[in-house]
Amino acid sequence: MRQVGNVEIPQEAFMSVLKLDEEVIAHMKNLEIYIHIPFCVRKCEYCDFLSFPADDDAKLRYVKGLMAEMIFYGPLMKNYQVSSVYIGGGTPSSIDEQWIAALIEGVFDCFNVLPDAEISIECNPGTLSREKLLAYRDAGINRLSIGLQSANNDELKQLGRIHTFEQFVTNYEVARNVGFKNINVDLMYGLPGQSASQYMATVNKIIRLHPDHISAYSLIVEKGTPFYEKYKFDMVRQEAGMRTEFLPNEDELYDMEKAGQKAFMDAGYRQYETSNYAKRGMECRHNIGYWTRADYLGLGIGAASLISNVRYTNTSDMDEYLSRCRHIHDVGDDIFKANLHVAADVIDKKGQMEEFMFLGLRMNEGVTREAFERAFGISIDAIYKDTIDSLKKQELLVVKAGHIYLSERGKDVANYVMAQFLKD
Repeated sequence: MRQVGNVEIPQEAFMSVLKLDEEVIAHMKNLEIYIHIPFCVRKCEYCDFLSFPADDDAKLRYVKGLMAEMIFYGPLMKNYQVSSVYIGGGTPSSIDEQWIAALIEGVFDCFNVLPDAEISIECNPGTLSREKLLAYRDAGINRLSIGLQSANNDELKQLGRIHTFEQFVTNYEVARNVGFKNINVDLMYGLPGQSASQYMATVNKIIRLHPDHISAYSLIVEKGTPFYEKYKFDMVRQEAGMRTEFLPNEDELYDMEKAGQKAFMDAGYRQYETSNYAKRGMECRHNIGYWTRADYLGLGIGAASLISNVRYTNTSDMDEYLSRCRHIHDVGDDIFKANLHVAADVIDKKGQMEEFMFLGLRMNEGVTREAFERAFGISIDAIYKDTIDSLKKQELLVVKAGHIYLSERGKDVANYVMAQFLKD
């Protein structure tokens, strides 16, 4: 029997991975796994992710549903080797640490996980403790992504966060003390009433802590959130380049972005993607896999998967998800028939090429001619020569040594550049 919280799971429900020799591993395809934990203590004012509060009974039933998914997909993914596992949310750190440990153990039992796989978990500083961090470490998690957002407690309160900056610092230091050597910190800018100097105060405080990776995102006011009701008119003004009342205007946003970028790079971080900075060798492998269109398997409600150029989406209804998980094994051994999916869209060659370009151009290194030809069996110039030449002439793209990437000017109008690769 396997203990999960207070519930025992029959040992036969889990599978042991076959010992594979190096030759077999060398010919296996790469796979990334995403596990969605939708639970939060309280939903933030700006959040439009699939997340909500729940009691421990609901959380445990959900964990068992995730395990059923793993058991179903394990044999179907036997030709894949798992290079990264990412537990996101919601707030994964809001559930019992032993359930997280059980999920990680299930991943290792059901899939071929590489010995050096990157295994990440998202954390809220208000839900962390030394006990949780030790349990994560012992379970095999080797990367933390801590959602700070701001070092200003007034801004945190405004965002609806459940923690203070002081709590973040305490838990960050504990994480270092128990042995975590790969920590990301999430920051946000463009907050209501925020000035460039206030944002830079946060940036400088975080730089002094020397995290291995920093993600810095501009606030996006999404429909259906409390922030949308408060700031929807300001958002329209912001997008139109007009004077705003609460949100920073377009010029102020630009100044914040550039000031933060300079500070991170001056401190030794490399910007490897539009919103992400890392010390050398500490780039997030899971995210890079997404931007380079690696196959990935999403587990849990609302989770998306991309397998062999078919994009699947799981149901977002909790009751429906749990019900379907109980019968998932009745559908046989065809991934295309998994009853959790509410959508399965085949991406045609044109769509694949478009994704290759606009996802790849998010990275500072951009895309390469070699990778395009390897992926599609045709030269990039045969498809996009006119587009590339036009953008190069506008000084928005750089073409150098087989690489195609955004210029500094191109980064400022990245959405425009990427849109040029969407063919009618």
